[in-house]
Amino acid sequence: MIRAALISSVMLAGCAPIPGGSADAFNPDYHGVQTSLLEGDLVQFHVTMSGARAASDVDDYAECAAAQYALIRGYGFARHVRTKMKHEGGKQIADAVYTISPSLPRGLRTIDAEVVVANCEANGIPTV
Repeated sequence: MIRAALISSVMLAGCAPIPGGSADAFNPDYHGVQTSLLEGDLVQFHVTMSGARAASDVDDYAECAAAQYALIRGYGFARHVRTKMKHEGGKQIADAVYTISPSLPRGLRTIDAEVVVANCEANGIPTV
């Protein structure tokens, strides 16, 4: 019985966060979104943030902006066209282009705007 309790406590200790570990390291600072309607249903988003762990964090921020923009315009879906990333002055910047549409568009990187916005809110990522 004592052995089982000891093994349980050792196993649970493995679940505890490590001070200064990767969970503590992610402290993003979102610096805003600039939106430009390019043509028809093509929309460009410039997002800037600092404290990103990887390019995917900046990409998520752009996707959140695109999803919210689609909802604001009365559309339910968006499709990723392209994203260009760069670092400037300690900040990560994404220049992303999406199409927005009322129905599910063709393509591989399509998003359901309502689902994505809810996920962004749950993860503390701001939208437009």
